[in-house]
Amino acid sequence: MASVIPLLPAAPSPSVFFGGPDRASRHLRNLLEQRIEDVPEGGSILWATYYFRDEKLAEALVRAHRRGVFVTLCLEGKPRASSVNSSVIRRLKRAIGPGLRIVHHAIPCHLHAKIYGFSHPRPIALVGSYNPSGNEPEDIAILSRIGDQDRGHNLLVEIDDAKVVRNLFTWIRELHRGPLALQWRMRTHTLAMAGQESEAMLFPRSQPNLLADRLSALSPGSRVRVAASHVRDGSMAGVLCDLSRRGVRVELLTGSAGRRAPPRIEHSLEAARVKVTRLGSADQPMHCKFVLAESGTDRWSAFGSYNLTRTSRWLNYELLILSRDEGLWEQFDHRWSELIAASCIA
Repeated sequence: MASVIPLLPAAPSPSVFFGGPDRASRHLRNLLEQRIEDVPEGGSILWATYYFRDEKLAEALVRAHRRGVFVTLCLEGKPRASSVNSSVIRRLKRAIGPGLRIVHHAIPCHLHAKIYGFSHPRPIALVGSYNPSGNEPEDIAILSRIGDQDRGHNLLVEIDDAKVVRNLFTWIRELHRGPLALQWRMRTHTLAMAGQESEAMLFPRSQPNLLADRLSALSPGSRVRVAASHVRDGSMAGVLCDLSRRGVRVELLTGSAGRRAPPRIEHSLEAARVKVTRLGSADQPMHCKFVLAESGTDRWSAFGSYNLTRTSRWLNYELLILSRDEGLWEQFDHRWSELIAASCIA
Protein backbone atom coordinates (compact mmCIF):
# COMPACT_ATOMS: atom_id res chain seq x y z
CA MET A 1 0.00 0.00 0.00
CA ALA A 2 1.48 3.32 -1.06
CA SER A 3 2.28 5.70 1.75
CA VAL A 4 0.47 9.00 1.87
CA ILE A 5 2.72 12.05 1.92
CA PRO A 6 1.10 14.70 4.11
CA LEU A 7 0.71 18.12 2.57
CA LEU A 8 2.53 20.90 4.34
CA PRO A 9 0.28 23.73 5.42
CA ALA A 10 0.56 26.82 3.27
CA ALA A 11 2.57 29.64 4.77
CA PRO A 12 0.27 32.34 6.15
CA SER A 13 -0.12 35.44 4.04
CA PRO A 14 1.48 38.69 5.20
CA SER A 15 -0.72 40.81 7.43
CA VAL A 16 -1.68 44.27 6.21
CA PHE A 17 -2.38 46.97 8.79
CA PHE A 18 -4.47 49.89 7.59
CA GLY A 19 -4.83 53.34 9.09
CA GLY A 20 -7.50 55.88 8.29
CA PRO A 21 -10.47 57.86 9.60
CA ASP A 22 -12.36 54.55 9.91
CA ARG A 23 -9.65 53.05 12.13
CA ALA A 24 -8.58 53.88 15.67
CA SER A 25 -6.63 57.13 15.78
CA ARG A 26 -2.83 56.57 15.65
CA HIS A 27 -3.34 52.87 14.94
CA LEU A 28 -0.15 52.44 12.91
CA ARG A 29 2.12 54.42 15.25
CA ASN A 30 0.81 52.35 18.16
CA LEU A 31 1.65 49.21 16.20
CA LEU A 32 5.24 50.44 15.78
CA GLU A 33 5.51 51.29 19.48
CA GLN A 34 4.32 47.81 20.49
CA ARG A 35 6.84 46.19 18.14
CA ILE A 36 9.62 48.30 19.70
CA GLU A 37 8.63 47.14 23.18
CA ASP A 38 8.64 43.49 22.04
CA VAL A 39 12.35 43.50 21.14
CA PRO A 40 14.48 42.22 24.06
CA GLU A 41 18.06 42.96 25.08
CA GLY A 42 20.46 41.81 22.38
CA GLY A 43 17.87 42.23 19.64
CA SER A 44 17.90 44.70 16.76
CA ILE A 45 15.65 47.46 15.44
CA LEU A 46 16.46 48.79 11.96
CA TRP A 47 14.46 51.67 10.52
CA ALA A 48 14.64 53.87 7.44
CA THR A 49 12.00 56.58 7.03
CA TYR A 50 11.23 60.03 5.67
CA TYR A 51 9.25 62.00 8.26
CA PHE A 52 9.69 61.30 12.00
CA ARG A 53 8.07 63.82 14.34
CA ASP A 54 6.61 61.50 16.98
CA GLU A 55 8.56 62.31 20.17
CA LYS A 56 6.93 59.56 22.26
CA LEU A 57 7.81 57.00 19.61
CA ALA A 58 11.37 58.34 19.64
CA GLU A 59 11.40 57.83 23.43
CA ALA A 60 10.37 54.20 22.88
CA LEU A 61 13.47 53.78 20.70
CA VAL A 62 15.58 55.42 23.43
CA ARG A 63 14.22 52.95 26.00
CA ALA A 64 15.03 50.08 23.68
CA HIS A 65 18.58 51.38 23.27
CA ARG A 66 18.99 51.64 27.04
CA ARG A 67 17.86 48.06 27.63
CA GLY A 68 20.48 46.77 25.20
CA VAL A 69 18.71 46.70 21.84
CA PHE A 70 20.86 47.60 18.82
CA VAL A 71 18.99 50.54 17.25
CA THR A 72 19.92 51.52 13.68
CA LEU A 73 17.91 54.43 12.30
CA CYS A 74 18.30 56.20 8.94
CA LEU A 75 16.27 59.39 8.66
CA GLU A 76 15.87 61.87 5.82
CA GLY A 77 17.85 64.99 6.64
CA LYS A 78 15.91 67.46 4.52
CA PRO A 79 12.34 66.41 3.74
CA ARG A 80 10.10 68.68 1.72
CA ALA A 81 8.95 70.36 4.95
CA SER A 82 12.56 70.70 6.00
CA SER A 83 12.42 71.39 9.73
CA VAL A 84 9.72 68.96 10.85
CA ASN A 85 12.15 66.19 11.97
CA SER A 86 14.35 68.56 13.99
CA SER A 87 13.04 67.87 17.50
CA VAL A 88 13.27 64.09 17.14
CA ILE A 89 16.72 64.36 15.55
CA ARG A 90 18.02 66.40 18.51
CA ARG A 91 16.62 63.89 21.01
CA LEU A 92 17.93 60.81 19.25
CA LYS A 93 21.36 62.32 18.63
CA ARG A 94 21.76 62.81 22.37
CA ALA A 95 20.39 59.41 23.30
CA ILE A 96 21.51 56.88 20.68
CA GLY A 97 24.41 58.78 19.11
CA PRO A 98 25.92 56.78 16.24
CA GLY A 99 22.81 54.63 15.99
CA LEU A 100 21.20 57.54 14.15
CA ARG A 101 22.19 58.39 10.58
CA ILE A 102 20.81 61.59 9.05
CA VAL A 103 20.82 61.07 5.30
CA HIS A 104 21.77 64.09 3.20
CA HIS A 105 22.09 64.22 -0.57
CA ALA A 106 24.17 66.20 -3.03
CA ILE A 107 21.36 66.03 -5.60
CA PRO A 108 17.63 66.78 -5.15
CA CYS A 109 16.40 63.39 -3.95
CA HIS A 110 15.09 61.90 -0.71
CA LEU A 111 15.22 58.85 1.51
CA HIS A 112 11.53 58.14 0.95
CA ALA A 113 11.34 54.43 1.82
CA LYS A 114 9.42 53.46 4.96
CA ILE A 115 10.98 50.29 6.40
CA TYR A 116 10.62 49.29 10.07
CA GLY A 117 12.59 46.15 10.90
CA PHE A 118 12.54 44.12 14.12
CA SER A 119 14.57 41.03 15.02
CA HIS A 120 12.15 39.71 17.69
CA PRO A 121 9.99 37.83 18.42
CA ARG A 122 10.85 36.81 14.83
CA PRO A 123 12.58 38.79 12.07
CA ILE A 124 10.03 40.94 10.25
CA ALA A 125 9.89 44.20 8.35
CA LEU A 126 6.87 46.48 8.30
CA VAL A 127 6.87 48.34 4.98
CA GLY A 128 4.45 50.58 3.15
CA SER A 129 3.31 54.19 3.08
CA TYR A 130 3.25 55.25 6.74
CA ASN A 131 5.59 57.83 8.34
CA PRO A 132 5.44 58.52 12.10
CA SER A 133 4.85 62.16 11.27
CA GLY A 134 2.32 63.03 13.95
CA ASN A 135 3.01 64.19 17.49
CA GLU A 136 1.27 64.93 20.79
CA PRO A 137 0.42 67.69 21.40
CA GLU A 138 -0.11 68.27 17.69
CA ASP A 139 1.10 71.26 15.70
CA ILE A 140 -1.77 72.25 13.43
CA ALA A 141 0.45 74.48 11.29
CA ILE A 142 2.75 71.56 10.45
CA LEU A 143 -0.16 69.23 9.73
CA SER A 144 -1.54 71.78 7.29
CA ARG A 145 1.73 71.40 5.34
CA ILE A 146 2.32 67.65 5.47
CA GLY A 147 -1.07 66.14 6.34
CA ASP A 148 -2.05 63.97 9.29
CA GLN A 149 -0.72 60.51 8.54
CA ASP A 150 -1.87 59.20 11.91
CA ARG A 151 -5.50 59.74 10.85
CA GLY A 152 -5.32 59.72 7.06
CA HIS A 153 -5.42 56.61 4.87
CA ASN A 154 -2.18 54.63 5.18
CA LEU A 155 -0.86 51.09 5.39
CA LEU A 156 1.96 48.87 6.59
CA VAL A 157 2.56 45.29 5.41
CA GLU A 158 4.32 42.80 7.68
CA ILE A 159 6.94 40.96 5.62
CA ASP A 160 8.44 37.81 7.14
CA ASP A 161 9.91 36.21 4.02
CA ALA A 162 13.38 35.40 5.37
CA LYS A 163 15.34 36.37 2.26
CA VAL A 164 13.53 39.66 1.72
CA VAL A 165 13.78 40.62 5.41
CA ARG A 166 17.48 39.75 5.58
CA ASN A 167 18.27 41.83 2.51
CA LEU A 168 16.22 44.78 3.74
CA PHE A 169 18.17 44.68 7.01
CA THR A 170 21.43 44.59 5.03
CA TRP A 171 20.32 47.55 2.90
CA ILE A 172 19.53 49.65 5.98
CA ARG A 173 22.91 48.81 7.55
CA GLU A 174 24.72 49.81 4.34
CA LEU A 175 22.71 53.01 4.11
CA HIS A 176 23.60 53.72 7.74
CA ARG A 177 27.32 53.26 7.09
CA GLY A 178 27.42 55.59 4.04
CA PRO A 179 28.73 57.90 2.71
CA LEU A 180 26.31 58.25 -0.17
CA ALA A 181 28.87 58.51 -2.94
CA LEU A 182 27.78 58.05 -6.54
CA GLN A 183 29.68 54.73 -6.63
CA TRP A 184 27.60 53.46 -3.71
CA ARG A 185 24.33 54.56 -5.34
CA MET A 186 25.24 52.80 -8.58
CA ARG A 187 25.91 49.62 -6.61
CA THR A 188 22.66 49.62 -4.67
CA HIS A 189 20.22 50.69 -7.31
CA THR A 190 20.53 47.37 -9.18
CA LEU A 191 19.64 45.32 -6.09
CA ALA A 192 16.51 43.18 -6.42
CA MET A 193 15.38 40.74 -3.75
CA ALA A 194 13.31 37.71 -4.70
CA GLY A 195 11.29 35.88 -2.06
CA GLN A 196 8.99 32.88 -2.26
CA GLU A 197 5.93 34.93 -3.19
CA SER A 198 7.42 38.38 -3.69
CA GLU A 199 10.06 40.42 -5.41
CA ALA A 200 11.30 43.53 -3.64
CA MET A 201 13.00 46.29 -5.59
CA LEU A 202 15.04 49.07 -4.09
CA PHE A 203 15.39 52.38 -5.87
CA PRO A 204 17.13 54.23 -7.43
CA ARG A 205 17.82 51.69 -10.17
CA SER A 206 18.98 51.89 -13.75
CA GLN A 207 16.89 49.02 -15.09
CA PRO A 208 13.61 49.54 -16.93
CA ASN A 209 10.53 50.36 -14.89
CA LEU A 210 9.41 46.88 -13.82
CA LEU A 211 6.03 48.08 -12.60
CA ALA A 212 5.32 49.70 -15.96
CA ASP A 213 6.48 46.52 -17.73
CA ARG A 214 4.19 44.32 -15.61
CA LEU A 215 1.25 46.61 -16.23
CA SER A 216 1.93 46.85 -19.97
CA ALA A 217 1.88 43.06 -20.21
CA LEU A 218 -1.78 42.89 -19.14
CA SER A 219 -4.05 41.61 -21.89
CA PRO A 220 -7.39 43.09 -23.02
CA GLY A 221 -10.14 42.18 -20.56
CA SER A 222 -7.82 42.46 -17.56
CA ARG A 223 -8.42 44.82 -14.67
CA VAL A 224 -5.96 47.02 -12.79
CA ARG A 225 -6.66 49.22 -9.77
CA VAL A 226 -4.12 51.74 -8.54
CA ALA A 227 -4.23 53.53 -5.19
CA ALA A 228 -1.63 56.29 -5.32
CA SER A 229 -1.28 59.43 -3.26
CA HIS A 230 1.09 61.07 -5.78
CA VAL A 231 0.38 60.89 -9.51
CA ARG A 232 2.61 63.26 -11.44
CA ASP A 233 4.62 61.04 -13.79
CA GLY A 234 3.30 61.65 -17.28
CA SER A 235 4.90 58.47 -18.61
CA MET A 236 3.17 56.29 -15.99
CA ALA A 237 -0.11 58.08 -16.70
CA GLY A 238 0.54 57.23 -20.34
CA VAL A 239 0.91 53.54 -19.45
CA LEU A 240 -2.49 53.59 -17.74
CA CYS A 241 -4.05 55.43 -20.69
CA ASP A 242 -2.62 52.91 -23.17
CA LEU A 243 -3.97 50.02 -21.07
CA SER A 244 -7.43 51.54 -21.06
CA ARG A 245 -7.37 52.08 -24.82
CA ARG A 246 -6.37 48.43 -25.29
CA GLY A 247 -9.40 47.18 -23.39
CA VAL A 248 -8.02 46.88 -19.87
CA ARG A 249 -10.34 48.16 -17.16
CA VAL A 250 -8.25 50.78 -15.33
CA GLU A 251 -9.22 52.52 -12.07
CA LEU A 252 -7.23 55.08 -10.11
CA LEU A 253 -7.86 56.13 -6.51
CA THR A 254 -5.93 59.20 -5.45
CA GLY A 255 -6.09 62.09 -3.01
CA SER A 256 -7.58 65.53 -3.23
CA ALA A 257 -6.54 67.71 -6.18
CA GLY A 258 -3.33 69.65 -5.73
CA ARG A 259 0.43 69.27 -6.00
CA ARG A 260 0.40 65.51 -5.38
CA ALA A 261 -2.19 64.66 -8.03
CA PRO A 262 -2.72 67.65 -10.34
CA PRO A 263 -5.94 68.00 -12.35
CA ARG A 264 -4.02 67.91 -15.67
CA ILE A 265 -3.12 64.23 -14.99
CA GLU A 266 -6.71 63.46 -14.02
CA HIS A 267 -8.02 65.03 -17.23
CA SER A 268 -5.63 63.04 -19.43
CA LEU A 269 -6.61 59.80 -17.69
CA GLU A 270 -10.32 60.46 -17.92
CA ALA A 271 -9.95 61.28 -21.61
CA ALA A 272 -8.68 57.71 -22.03
CA ARG A 273 -11.65 56.38 -19.99
CA VAL A 274 -9.64 55.63 -16.87
CA LYS A 275 -11.97 55.88 -13.88
CA VAL A 276 -10.50 58.39 -11.41
CA THR A 277 -11.76 58.65 -7.82
CA ARG A 278 -10.53 61.15 -5.28
CA LEU A 279 -10.57 60.57 -1.52
CA GLY A 280 -9.26 62.42 1.50
CA SER A 281 -8.34 66.01 2.19
CA ALA A 282 -5.19 68.06 2.70
CA ASP A 283 -5.25 67.46 6.46
CA GLN A 284 -6.27 63.76 6.30
CA PRO A 285 -4.66 62.57 3.06
CA MET A 286 -5.21 59.41 1.06
CA HIS A 287 -1.60 58.26 1.39
CA CYS A 288 -1.98 54.57 0.46
CA LYS A 289 0.17 53.18 -2.34
CA PHE A 290 -0.83 49.81 -3.79
CA VAL A 291 -1.74 48.17 -7.10
CA LEU A 292 -4.15 45.29 -7.78
CA ALA A 293 -3.92 43.53 -11.13
CA GLU A 294 -5.97 40.59 -12.38
CA SER A 295 -5.83 38.87 -15.75
CA GLY A 296 -7.89 35.70 -15.91
CA THR A 297 -6.85 33.62 -12.91
CA ASP A 298 -3.54 35.47 -12.54
CA ARG A 299 -3.58 38.06 -9.75
CA TRP A 300 -0.75 40.13 -8.32
CA SER A 301 -0.34 43.17 -6.09
CA ALA A 302 2.33 45.83 -5.64
CA PHE A 303 2.94 48.09 -2.66
CA GLY A 304 5.59 50.14 -0.87
CA SER A 305 6.71 53.76 -0.70
CA TYR A 306 6.92 54.17 -4.48
CA ASN A 307 4.91 57.06 -5.95
CA LEU A 308 3.89 57.58 -9.58
CA THR A 309 6.39 60.43 -9.90
CA ARG A 310 9.66 60.90 -11.76
CA THR A 311 11.58 61.48 -8.52
CA SER A 312 10.43 58.10 -7.18
CA ARG A 313 11.47 56.39 -10.40
CA TRP A 314 14.85 58.03 -10.94
CA LEU A 315 16.15 59.73 -7.79
CA ASN A 316 14.63 58.73 -4.46
CA TYR A 317 15.50 55.85 -2.18
CA GLU A 318 12.28 53.86 -2.47
CA LEU A 319 10.92 50.36 -1.93
CA LEU A 320 8.45 48.57 -4.20
CA ILE A 321 7.30 44.98 -3.59
CA LEU A 322 5.40 42.87 -6.13
CA SER A 323 3.62 39.79 -4.79
CA ARG A 324 1.44 36.94 -6.03
CA ASP A 325 0.29 36.01 -2.53
CA GLU A 326 -3.48 35.42 -2.71
CA GLY A 327 -4.20 36.32 0.89
CA LEU A 328 -2.34 39.60 0.53
CA TRP A 329 -4.24 40.38 -2.68
CA GLU A 330 -7.55 39.75 -0.94
CA GLN A 331 -6.68 42.11 1.92
CA PHE A 332 -5.89 44.88 -0.55
CA ASP A 333 -9.04 44.06 -2.53
CA HIS A 334 -11.18 44.41 0.60
CA ARG A 335 -9.54 47.70 1.53
CA TRP A 336 -10.08 49.03 -1.99
CA SER A 337 -13.82 48.40 -1.59
CA GLU A 338 -13.81 50.23 1.75
CA LEU A 339 -11.97 53.21 0.28
CA ILE A 340 -14.30 53.48 -2.72
CA ALA A 341 -17.30 53.30 -0.37
CA ALA A 342 -15.76 56.07 1.75
CA SER A 343 -15.30 58.25 -1.34
CA CYS A 344 -19.02 57.96 -2.11
CA ILE A 345 -20.04 59.40 1.27
CA ALA A 346 -17.24 61.94 1.69
